[in-house]
Amino acid sequence: MSLAPFISKRPWLVKMLQPLAQMYVNQAGYRKMGLRTDDLISEENETVLKALSRLPPRESYDRIYRIRRAQQLSMQQKILPKAEWTKPEEDVEYLGPILREVEAEEKERAALDTLTIAKKH
Repeated sequence: MSLAPFISKRPWLVKMLQPLAQMYVNQAGYRKMGLRTDDLISEENETVLKALSRLPPRESYDRIYRIRRAQQLSMQQKILPKAEWTKPEEDVEYLGPILREVEAEEKERAALDTLTIAKKH
């Protein structure tokens, strides 16, 4: 269960929690490695793999590059120079919309697969 819908419906609560959310993102450190939020989504799920296959070629290449660079930095126990960190305005969702679309399709397919037809007498 997520608190996001509850919080997003209350602008005063969003305003109050925004600094805390920014502090959390900064402490997470993924931006210091040049990653974006959607780069952290695990690829161990069929739904995610399907969404990744729908990415445009350039976005897919960029994702792989960012992840490999972050792995290399991690092995060297380094971070990028501050000028190369991912800026908040660059950290936009690119996989989430496709992922939600794939999940909706799977949910619809499951509903159609379990559909029963009743005969009228």
